[in-house]
Amino acid sequence: MIVEFKVDNLKNMTAQLKAFAEFLRSCDIAEDDVFLSRLVSCELITNVIRHGGEAAEFRGELLKDKISITVTADSQRGIKLNPERPDVFAESGRGLYIINEVSINGLERGEGGELRVFIRRTK
Repeated sequence: MIVEFKVDNLKNMTAQLKAFAEFLRSCDIAEDDVFLSRLVSCELITNVIRHGGEAAEFRGELLKDKISITVTADSQRGIKLNPERPDVFAESGRGLYIINEVSINGLERGEGGELRVFIRRTK
């Protein structure tokens, strides 16, 4: 099962992520996993819009034992994020720290500005 949408500003992001969370709940996903999925999605979309372009393309996929979340910049310039592991006390970059801490293998970067994480399904 897949949810896809495009976000061109952070205000629209909230409504779209609410719909994604409701989709996960309708699939009987544990509330903690819904929370982590929404948190990670919010951080990824925010980073893509701020550092990668004018819009972000979102894809959430429900797999057997995990939730796949992919966000891609809707521009040719890619996403310029600090490759170093961010410090929790830094002025910026805490979102990446959170993503790396709550996802299965941390942030994966694909070609063309794609960012992907996996959240473990506990139910």
